[in-house]
Amino acid sequence: MPVNYLPTSAEYLRVLPEIILTLAGTFIMLLEGVFGQKGGGQKSIFFPFSLLSLIAALLASVAAYGDPGPAFQNMLVVDGFATFFRVLVIGVGILAVFSSADYLRRENSRGGEFYALILFSIVGQSIMAAANELIMIFIGLEISSIASYILAGYLRDDPRNNESALKYFLLGSFATAFLLYGVAWIYGSTGSTNLIDIRRALLNGHEPLGLVTTAAALIFVGLAFKISAAPFQSWAPDVYQGAPAPVTAFLSVGPKAAAFAILIRVFMTAFGPITTAWLPIVWGVALATMTVGNFAAILQSNIKRLLAYSSIAHAGYVLVAVTAHSGEGSAAAMFYLAAYAFTNIGAFAVVTYFARKGERYTGVDDFAGLAQRQPAMAAMLSIFLLSLIGVPLTGGFFGKFYIFKAALDANLVWLTVLGLLNSAVAAYYYLRILVVMYFREPGEASDNLPPAGMPLQITVYGSAIGTLALGIFPSWVLEFASKAALR
Repeated sequence: MPVNYLPTSAEYLRVLPEIILTLAGTFIMLLEGVFGQKGGGQKSIFFPFSLLSLIAALLASVAAYGDPGPAFQNMLVVDGFATFFRVLVIGVGILAVFSSADYLRRENSRGGEFYALILFSIVGQSIMAAANELIMIFIGLEISSIASYILAGYLRDDPRNNESALKYFLLGSFATAFLLYGVAWIYGSTGSTNLIDIRRALLNGHEPLGLVTTAAALIFVGLAFKISAAPFQSWAPDVYQGAPAPVTAFLSVGPKAAAFAILIRVFMTAFGPITTAWLPIVWGVALATMTVGNFAAILQSNIKRLLAYSSIAHAGYVLVAVTAHSGEGSAAAMFYLAAYAFTNIGAFAVVTYFARKGERYTGVDDFAGLAQRQPAMAAMLSIFLLSLIGVPLTGGFFGKFYIFKAALDANLVWLTVLGLLNSAVAAYYYLRILVVMYFREPGEASDNLPPAGMPLQITVYGSAIGTLALGIFPSWVLEFASKAALR
């Protein structure tokens, strides 16, 4: 960047969401230091302040889209694609804050640093969505990841949290090394880390294909860990099971959506000219991810581990859309991630409510008779599970429909057939939860359920409304995704 370079007001507007969230997170940390361990009622300000900050960032993202373009010497770019994912991850953050309020109160852990970490993680995810530079991608990824590692072990006195954070940190650092190694190789090959410049250099055809392909493979390995794609998925079940339930919900959606944004932008833009080299790899990883996720989920008795393997399988479905390598495939992936965000946040919110203090009740069999004790919560969880299956009138149905349609249009017939068979396998373990809730006698876990707090109810019912809205009126999101999709 030139020494005399001064960002314009338009460029500041394009990074306003990140500025708002960074300042808000820093302010919360300062307040936490002022209040100390005996902040008492003053600490109740953290929840509404975080919520208002996220809403302000959401409005700033929409405002920035009114004047799209590059920022800071093309390191960031605000376009429809970046705006879609910015709005998505900030929306996930809002739902995560709502679902966490009652949980933190229940666990006697109302520290402001929790909300600050959520905000900082979303800052990283927003940078990832708008990054047009491999170095900026790395910076955004690390901002998000470091906050996520701490969130996974937030309840420091809980051994499960400690184990979850340690595994996440160690394996995440290992994956980051692959990503950085790939960035170094591509820089050595093309002389640039800017995605457009890399694409231009590859189109000229002077770079050694083997070196460039190896760099692309290394970057893909780093990103495959973040989206929990096979064979780099082993961290997800342990981390999801051990982390606090609201954090698990957040990790299963926000960072994963941002990582897919990177994956699509890098491989559709920078590595577009070498499609024939990486498409077979993504084809195989998509199939392996769907298969491993679905068949492993069948064996699970803990609902958090089951949903973790489910999350792996759904990453495989999104990779099917990436394999289509088309604007239609990008739009299908974007729509699917939006539908999955509502569905998974809602499902984990119900689990958060049902597990109670110390997360004592997370077994699938613990949900026996929930429909008799809490019919409304059972109905909401049923909507989320049906959406994960892909039943009509839910967002999951149209998500899978558009993904497999994009795959067929790209002549990926076998991958489509195998994906549909995987969806049939997945129906078994989702329906098993429904059977337990509606056709089993209530057990000890279903007795004496306390009423759900208003913030948690907002998360559950808001997610259900979003899931059904995307299933009944999919064109609202799909039209924007189609216009914003990378081609």
